[in-house]
This record gives sequence, structure tokens and C-alpha cells, in this order.
Amino acid sequence: MKLIAGVDIGNSTTEVCIAAIKDDNTLEFLSSSLTATTGVKGTVDNVTGVINGLTEALKKIDKNISDLSLIRINEAAPVVCGAAMETITETVITGSTMIGHNPSTPGGVGLGVGEIIHIKDLPDAAKEKSYIVVIPKEIGYEEASRIINMSFENDIDVKAAIVQNDEAVLINNRLKKTIPIVDEVRQIEKIPLGVVAAVEVAPEGKSISTLSNPYGIATIFDLTPEETKYVIPISKSLIGKKSAVVIKTPKGQVKERIIPAGNLLIIGSNMSSKVSVDSGAEMIMESVEEVGTIDDVEGEKNTNVGNMIKNLKSKMSSITGQKIDKVKIKDIFAVDTTVPVKVEGGLASETSMEKAVVLAAMVKTDALPMIEIAEKLQRKIGVYVKIAGVEAVMAALGALTTPGTKLPLAILDIGGGSTDAAVIDEKGIVKSIHMAGAGELVTMLIDSELGLNDRYLSEEIKKNPIGKVESLFHIRMENREIKFFDKPLNPRYYGRIVILKENDMIPIFKEDLTMEKIIYVRRQAKYKVFVKNALRALTKIAPGNNLRQIPNVVLVGGSALDFEIPEMILAELSNYKIIAGRGNIRKVEGPRNAVATGLVMSYLG
Repeated sequence: MKLIAGVDIGNSTTEVCIAAIKDDNTLEFLSSSLTATTGVKGTVDNVTGVINGLTEALKKIDKNISDLSLIRINEAAPVVCGAAMETITETVITGSTMIGHNPSTPGGVGLGVGEIIHIKDLPDAAKEKSYIVVIPKEIGYEEASRIINMSFENDIDVKAAIVQNDEAVLINNRLKKTIPIVDEVRQIEKIPLGVVAAVEVAPEGKSISTLSNPYGIATIFDLTPEETKYVIPISKSLIGKKSAVVIKTPKGQVKERIIPAGNLLIIGSNMSSKVSVDSGAEMIMESVEEVGTIDDVEGEKNTNVGNMIKNLKSKMSSITGQKIDKVKIKDIFAVDTTVPVKVEGGLASETSMEKAVVLAAMVKTDALPMIEIAEKLQRKIGVYVKIAGVEAVMAALGALTTPGTKLPLAILDIGGGSTDAAVIDEKGIVKSIHMAGAGELVTMLIDSELGLNDRYLSEEIKKNPIGKVESLFHIRMENREIKFFDKPLNPRYYGRIVILKENDMIPIFKEDLTMEKIIYVRRQAKYKVFVKNALRALTKIAPGNNLRQIPNVVLVGGSALDFEIPEMILAELSNYKIIAGRGNIRKVEGPRNAVATGLVMSYLG
């Protein structure tokens, strides 16, 4: 009897299967493990994670790595994601600017337009003008309200106020007349005096309507059509906001800097196709399908997508030690999304949501990195290591250990970096495909569309349902059920949306996110990546490229454990009369360990 190990190096996790080959050439599965992948998949940094996984799996059966006769590892193609943005005109202002601002606690209501004046100068202001008062932090709410009330009595027309402290409501409550007040303007010293500004605060339950409309801003400041074009990012950044202030200085010199999205050149074996990123993900994917087998993808120089493709290849070149011309992209997957873009000149890091195309690219190097992984692992542990097979094929073999399956059988291996598919016919002939785009791309979409800039939080939103803490003793979950608690919750969670992990809650402190928006973005990201990529992969391997020719599909891989992805895929496949379900590898592993199990099984031929 001899021990062998199958090792599946994935983008996020490394899975191990240990089996014994008996004297009668039969196979007995003994143990398994799941550990984090170290380094980028398909590079020598993976060796540490492989050793960790082997050690953990062997410990369960009281064995050591030295007891192994053979280790079989998968062919691991790295998959990396990058964002290529559509053409964006970035408005850069020198010396002065237009500004949008949205504090969480404005005061008053309405729209006020007037000349900006410091509150200390207000008592001596001319009566024939309208004013917007700037109140720095050293002026408290009581003194500020006293000065403004005195101005009202002296017929000085105060239309609105801009406050540095968080005191808009306190000032408004003490005024004899209601005016819109925007507070929390931390960089108030940058506001130019003596120029025209507009302040808007929406009524309860509504959002602003004038300053979120570029033509509203144009009307207030008497802008030309050319000038109106430059305020579009500001107005877009204020859509749905409770309050805003926009300031225009006549001396500002507007400079336009355009970085085009650029063109992708998709190079195939028999033909090539050029497509503009501006045309969107659907057109890009049509070009991908038109080309067929991809040899490489290039991006237009000095463009967003050109820089992205160059960065991807440079990154892979540096970590694999290969020349950049040896690094090829063998598949791309494009998804339309929106990303927050900083509005230049803002006082509070305002952003405008702009259209973007996110690309997942599967980077192919030559065989050298995998050989280096095998050789380094073999040197470190003294056990023969063999590069044994393509992931999708190995996953298909492993999936056959799921009870209730039979040939012909198709598998979908949905992991962190790629979506793999394979079909085995009645004769045991396997057809497989390896495609870019899976869990990490979904995390990127959630992060960008929710404007979180927090990959960890985005990953948790992807993997778990959410709820809202409505009291210290109950939460309302996203399915509208109410869950009660015997002990009071952390007061910091009160009124917050929380991510519901198994035995924990993670609060989301971004004020402008609603539970409905988070759920919508999460499900849309999963649909755009997992469902569409599943259909793309299965169509490629189906007989005659006809999905209806696939009778059964087994879902395997880490993402098959997700609380909603399998149901979304199953619902879509049911339209093609395909029976599908989560795998249960070797009756005990669930959808995990399919590739590692297949690597062991393939040893017996």
C-alpha cells in the first residue's frame, strides 16, 4: 500500500486529498484539508500553502509528508482582475472651483443663492445684496444665530449658511427665519469670499432637485452650454443627497484632461477583432465569442484599458520571472459596472458614479512556472511531484463521486478566479474549458458599486446575508424575518445595517447605503458574473454548442457553497431543462475537493 496526495491550487484556497493505493490497485480515500493559497496562483509562492495543506491532511491520519509516495498537482493558470474605465473627462480647476458637499445633518430647508460673506462681516453688509454666510469653527452656534437674527432685523438678506462645525440644526432652531444650512465643511478656509454660491437643503423625506441637475446649476450661475458640461460630475455626485452647496468663482481656469477608455485587440488563432471599451461589456463579449480560441489580448497604448493590460502582464512577468512577451491573455470576461470617481475641487471628497467596464483576464504563461512549483516542492519535502492534469477535467472526475450522478455528466467549478466547465460523455471522453471571471470579480464589483474601498467588507457582503438592527434586542433580516436576542446588542450597531455571519455581526458604517441597495448590488454582481459565465462555459462544451444537449450539471468549487449563487444558476439552467445541483464529493466533502479528488482518481487511469 502507498499513500498519494492530490493538490488543487486555487486562487483563494489550496485543497488536498489523501488516498491509499492498495496492493490490489484499488483506491481508499483517507483524509482532506482546506488551507489558504499562498502567493498568486500558478507561482512558486504556492509551495508554502501546499505544504501547509499536506501537513494538515496527513495529521488527521497520523502520517507525515515523508510517508507519501507521490503528490499530484493541478495545472494552475493565474487569473487576475483589473478595471478599465470608460472615457471620463476629469475637470481640473486651478485657483478656484465648483464644489459639491453633502453633510449628514443639514439644517433648515429650501434653496438659497447669494454672495459668500464671513459672519463677522455680516453686520456691515450692504442691504441691496443677498448673502450666504460662512461660519468657521471658532464661532459657536449661539453667537452665529444671534448675528444672523440681528441681520434679519436690519433687513440684511441672508439666504443660507455654510458651517464648519456640526451645528446646522442647532443654529436653525434659534433663527427667526428658516434658511438652508449646510454644515461639516471641514475645509471651510478654502471657500472664496465675495463670490456667488448656492445652498440647497431638501424637505424631510426628499432629496435635492436643483443642485443635482446640471441645468439647475446652469440656471443659477448663468452658465454657457460649454460650462454646463463641466458641472455634470458635480450634479451627478449630488443625486439623491439631502443637501448641497455649489460655489462658482469667475477666475477659475477649467482644464480638461481626457484619458480615453481605448480599444481592445483580441487576437485569435484564425482572426482578430478590435473593440472599443466605450461600447460596453456586451460588445466586448461578442468580439470574444467571434474570435473563438484566444491567443492573446492587447490594449491600445496610452488608454485606460491599454494601461490595465500592460499592468496585468507586467505583474505576471515579475512574479513568474518570465519575459513580458511570453505572458499571454487566453481569456477575458467583461462586465458593465459603475465606479466612484472623485470630483476634483470638492471640499469633502465628493464622488461621481461613472460607467466602467471591469475585465477579468486569465493570464497564460508557458509551462515553466508550474514546473518550478513542482521542482521546488519536491526539493523541500523529498517526495516526487507530478503535474497531473487540467483543473476542469480533474473536477469532472471528482464530481462522479457525488451520489446519484451518472454519465453523461457536466460540471461547473466556480471558484475565486475562474469558472471551469467540463462534460464527460458515456464513453468517458472529456471536453473542458477554463474561463476568467468568478468570485474575486464579484467582490470587485460589490466594492466599486457600493463605493466601499474595503475589499474585506465587500467579500463579507458577497458571502453573507444582511440585516438591520432595529432595537438593541432585535434585527430585521433581509428576508423580512425578525430575529430576537436575549441579551442586548452592541449599542454601536443600533440603526445600522449589519452583515450576518454565522456567529458574528459586522456593522456597515457607510451612511448612504440602504439594505435594498446592498442586496440589489450583491445579487446583480453575482448574476452578471456567475450566471452569465456559467452559461458561457457550458455552451462552449455542450455538444453542438447547444445547452439543451447537457442533461445533468454538478456544481463544485468554493463558490458553490454560497448561500444564493447555486439557486441563481439552477433557476437559469432550468430554462434549458437541465438538472443541476451542488456536488457532494465522496459523500462527505460537499462541493469542495473535486479537483484534488480527481487528481487522485486519475492516477489509476
